[in-house]
Amino acid sequence: MAMDAGMLSLPEDCIAAVISFTTPRDICRLSSVSSLFKSAAESDVVWDRFLTPEYLSVISGCGSSSLSMWSSKKELYLRACHNPVLIDEGKLSFWLDKRSGKKCYMISTRACKIEWGDTTIYWNWISLPEARFPEVAKLIDVCLFDIEGKINTSLLSPRTTYVAYLVFKPTGEEYGFEDCPIDATVGFVGSEGRKQTIYLDTDRGLIPWDAWEQVDHVPWHAGLFNPGEPITPSVPEEEEEEEEEEDHVFYVPSVRGDGWLETELGKFFYQGHEDGELEIIVMENLRLHWKSGLIFQGIEIRPKRSR
Repeated sequence: MAMDAGMLSLPEDCIAAVISFTTPRDICRLSSVSSLFKSAAESDVVWDRFLTPEYLSVISGCGSSSLSMWSSKKELYLRACHNPVLIDEGKLSFWLDKRSGKKCYMISTRACKIEWGDTTIYWNWISLPEARFPEVAKLIDVCLFDIEGKINTSLLSPRTTYVAYLVFKPTGEEYGFEDCPIDATVGFVGSEGRKQTIYLDTDRGLIPWDAWEQVDHVPWHAGLFNPGEPITPSVPEEEEEEEEEEDHVFYVPSVRGDGWLETELGKFFYQGHEDGELEIIVMENLRLHWKSGLIFQGIEIRPKRSR
């Protein structure tokens, strides 16, 4: 990377102040410019800007030595990216996106509205060691499938395109989701949300996690999955609200790095001034045949990855 000689003559603390206004991804790239930039990129001034008050508050609540035990703000930032913490009385899981430093959340299924969720012949609440929350929802048998989650917009990072995902896993005894289109709607409460079709049928062919991170969504045409099909180009954030989804595009499960599965539910752009709640609805109420055998951890909301 070419760098103006005048820039390299600046004091290290000045360079640190300047690069702190970029993104964590850019900072890591700039650290390869020179030894001076590498040293500046390690500065607490840089990484303190990405440590949100929410995360620092949670860490401080764990004990007086919790903040001082970390050797640098960069180390603490990386922990905030890789170790989600529970907030809002355990209803939300919170962490930071490693590339952008923006806020990410998972809404627990206990915080969601689930049709017949407290009726034991339809749903059970169980504990799993690999889950983030004390309880997750196990589907026993339902005809009407309906999960709805909400999150206050004040928690989100402004000027950000977010993507919502349903996080789940099969029990090995699932049925009823074969060739079963499900409606997913994402939008702000009080306005018409964007609707798209998803599938929770894991027999259709799962997308590996490392491949999924490189795409926005996977097209299905005539119900046939073709891993070689071209991917719809990404859209700049300022144009996100005007984006029209391609006809007959469906969304299918992908394998996550933590062993769970996820299906994309929809995108939304948060400008930063919209007060209220974001609502995510996953519903199948047309075919109404019996469905069973999936375990749902929650609805995850994280920034859209740029290529």
